[in-house]
Amino acid sequence: MSNPIAVEIWSDIACPWCYIGKRRFEAGLAAFEGRDDVTVTYRSYELAPDTPTDFDGSEVDFLVGHKGMSSAQVEQMLDEMTQLAAVEGLAYDFDALHHTNTRLAHRTLHLARTVGRQGELTERLFAAYFTEGRHLGRPEELAELAAEVGLDRASVLEALAGDDFVDEVDADIAQARAHGIAGVPFFVLDGRYGISGAQPAPAFTSALEQVVDDRRDQPARA
Repeated sequence: MSNPIAVEIWSDIACPWCYIGKRRFEAGLAAFEGRDDVTVTYRSYELAPDTPTDFDGSEVDFLVGHKGMSSAQVEQMLDEMTQLAAVEGLAYDFDALHHTNTRLAHRTLHLARTVGRQGELTERLFAAYFTEGRHLGRPEELAELAAEVGLDRASVLEALAGDDFVDEVDADIAQARAHGIAGVPFFVLDGRYGISGAQPAPAFTSALEQVVDDRRDQPARA
């Protein structure tokens, strides 16, 4: 394919559906014949931008306050989410999770994109947050995780100490509003097709195939 299909994925590291959606998209992409001609870019979205860096409480405590649900309802919801994640091969551990503000994580992901490591770091941060109980609101922790996928640790700390990539994060969030995105994950294919939510893998395969079909039809419609 002379013109690769661009896929943009709006997500938040603190979004459990986003990690599941990542896995399902990857499975759908793997089943697409033109998978080698698809580029993937992760875009920033903050589900709870007012969250403090060091939230004093558990994930249950946060969701009770954020969603206005009872503890029993939240615990049931998290149990169901854990089971859904397990189907995708993900071992969520909400008891160990450190709820935090994700802006620094988003800035680190933008830095990773400049050196071609955004996909690898996105996976690493999701795993660190949902399965390992790592604290992703701390620059030192982010720098250590970024170094594991090939970034320079000192460069990450330097970037996060200043205002590097703040504008890029804000631009992604503004673009989400322009697209009418009200929740994540949200996938934009070829700049024209939107897919909301962690859809089953075949839905992504079909959408990618539709992009190819529509591109073939364009010269005939001209």
